[in-house]
Amino acid sequence: MIEIPSDLHKDLVPLAFLLGDWAGAGVHDFPGAAKCNFGQEVSFTHDGRDFLEYSSRTWVLDGDGKKVRPLESEHGFWRIDAARKVEVTMTRDDGVIEIWYGELADQKPQIDLVTDAVARTATADPYSGGKRLYGYVKSDLMWVGEKQTPEVELRPYMSAHLKKVVTPEDVERWAKALPDDLPDDGIAFFK
Repeated sequence: MIEIPSDLHKDLVPLAFLLGDWAGAGVHDFPGAAKCNFGQEVSFTHDGRDFLEYSSRTWVLDGDGKKVRPLESEHGFWRIDAARKVEVTMTRDDGVIEIWYGELADQKPQIDLVTDAVARTATADPYSGGKRLYGYVKSDLMWVGEKQTPEVELRPYMSAHLKKVVTPEDVERWAKALPDDLPDDGIAFFK
């Protein structure tokens, strides 16, 4: 269910499907790094201004799905214009700052992004750009990232399947919104 907060800036309504806290897992695979499964927590929030604030933390998972160590962290800001063009500024923990441009697909919650500018600190690993695809599929958030370096051509390197994190406040709000005439046995829902 996509909810549009009453205090969401009107320009951000097309991005409302991103709002909230998300958690899940994915796969990381890029030459020069060990292939691994990872866990991820993502948050898209707003404060009434014309951007979404974004944060993501990932960590390597062992064979039992337990956290081993941090993998990557990102923080950024997402905007969209009237023509459905999306711009993202992002800072990553490895010393990379990126500007991404892309577009929200017509009639579906899918965003394609491509780096327009990359700045790296002296200690950052080689990196020259990337692409990302985000999609809202059956109430889940899925994404795939592609990456290139001076030595490696653009190729997929990370993807994840995230579920919306439900808080006790969400459950309370939903319960208050239920109609008073629900059947007692619950079976009527399936008839």
